[in-house]
Amino acid sequence: MSPTLLGIIGILVLVATIFTRMPVAYVMTLVGFVGFAIQVNPEAALKLVSRDFYGVYSSYGLTIIPLFIFMGQIAFNAGISHRLYESAHKMVGCYRGGLATATVCACTAFGAVCGSSPATAATMATVGLPEMKRYGYADELATGSVAAGGSLGMLMPPSVVLIVYGILTEQSIGALFVAGIVPAVFITICFAVAVWVYCLLAPKQGPACEIFSWRERLLSLVQALDILLVFLVVMLGLFIGWFTPTEAGGVGAAAVLLVALGRRQLTWAGFVKSIYETLRTSCMVLLLVAGATIFGHFLAVTRITFDVANWVAAMDMPRYAVVVMIVLVYLVGGCFIDALALIMLTIPIFYPIILDLGYDPIWFGIIIVLVTQMGVITPPVGINVYVVNGIATDVPLEKIFKGALPFLLALIVGTGLIVVFPQIALWLPNLMY
Repeated sequence: MSPTLLGIIGILVLVATIFTRMPVAYVMTLVGFVGFAIQVNPEAALKLVSRDFYGVYSSYGLTIIPLFIFMGQIAFNAGISHRLYESAHKMVGCYRGGLATATVCACTAFGAVCGSSPATAATMATVGLPEMKRYGYADELATGSVAAGGSLGMLMPPSVVLIVYGILTEQSIGALFVAGIVPAVFITICFAVAVWVYCLLAPKQGPACEIFSWRERLLSLVQALDILLVFLVVMLGLFIGWFTPTEAGGVGAAAVLLVALGRRQLTWAGFVKSIYETLRTSCMVLLLVAGATIFGHFLAVTRITFDVANWVAAMDMPRYAVVVMIVLVYLVGGCFIDALALIMLTIPIFYPIILDLGYDPIWFGIIIVLVTQMGVITPPVGINVYVVNGIATDVPLEKIFKGALPFLLALIVGTGLIVVFPQIALWLPNLMY
């Protein structure tokens, strides 16, 4: 059996097994292990699984996930998130889908702190889903906005994906970070428009509430001032350079815990529950990352990605058509492979092609992130959807994918505009560098 055929069979088996509702992390691990054993040998497959699991669970960079999830759990169990959403409800709840829009904006801001898509989705799902449900939001819009909003953590600096791209291509990581700011804000606006259109077509998805006076709105902001100051300190400290993203997670978690204790809103039972939920959610997210890593290594030895990339490179087409083909490869590949694994597999092949065609490498890095961002909310391996499903266990997977669809369309439109108008991504880095 040829390696390419084995890879195609592995993908088909993965998709078929996921439809049996077997946990996707187990499916990716099992298919990746069996496929690697067939292609290489069982002993190498056993070493691969042990190495990848150890690599993921011992990764210092991924310690950011439990830290920010713990921060979100403390905020939820101490009622802090309740106050934040009470304020958001009074400020923008009078508009249809206002809380979903506020959630997307919060995901953008949170992504600027942690830089991790699964961590952003997990934290905002913990904080935001109960509040949106409390105000009568449908499961589709509530879960879809969190899953899609979490994907902004891949683009908003500090982005792990942009760091890896900068290392592989020897481009300035600072320039890449600066280039990601305007597109991240632009995509956030696109998501807000998607919420407005979705609620216009289906008003029950995000019902509007009564209109509050400006006095009530300002008072609600004062009530949430302490947690807003914590967020501001974490953000400024990260960008000024007081601490790293992982240290920011520790500072944020400690600060939220102090706020909860100072207000005497956190009980011992709530503290224990926060630790338990942090452990459960963190293990679920890390297991998904480990499974995606193993499956990505299996696809690497089958050389499917290389075959497709070489096929695109060999086609005699106009430069714009080549870019479209490369984008499609990332779009399809992002549905099956972890973003980091996909980028590490394909950049050595596609990057020289992009340079030969005369495209800006900084712009191409942003486009890659945007396209792989689509992969985290599209089946069959939309990792953010599975993260949200692991927290909102009562919501079927199909509903979350359905809720993420309007945001996927908005992301496609936004990416298309950045492809046509590259200055959206290049204006700020050209100004600063």
